Amino acid sequence: QVQLVESGGGLVQAGGSLRLSCAVSGGTFSKYVMAWFRQAPGKEREFVAVISWSGGSTIYADSVKGRFTISRDNAKNTVDLQMNSLKLEDTAVYSCAADYFAEWGSRRQYSPHEYDYWGQGTQVTVSS
Repeated sequence: QVQLVESGGGLVQAGGSLRLSCAVSGGTFSKYVMAWFRQAPGKEREFVAVISWSGGSTIYADSVKGRFTISRDNAKNTVDLQMNSLKLEDTAVYSCAADYFAEWGSRRQYSPHEYDYWGQGTQVTVSS
């Protein structure tokens, strides 16, 4: 059974930083493509970032590019999301997701419907 547990959310002022972490147990972590998604109140869940099996390749949503960094540690079975220069519109519940993908770069990796394994989510609130 695969379990994902996020941590690191909280309240931060605009312009500040937060680091989210997702710990994965079960399965073979290095075989998963890992992603972060977020969902703001009243909105659909949206793609934030995705990282390849080894961590050598990453893709970001335009809204976070240059501010957020996704990374993974295959020895510790963790994936992190470093969030800098936070904006009010970054307020959301952030969730990590995992799944197997046969190839890198498919648009399927941007869709939450393509991921079978999810964490419970962690709230990030950015205040003015």
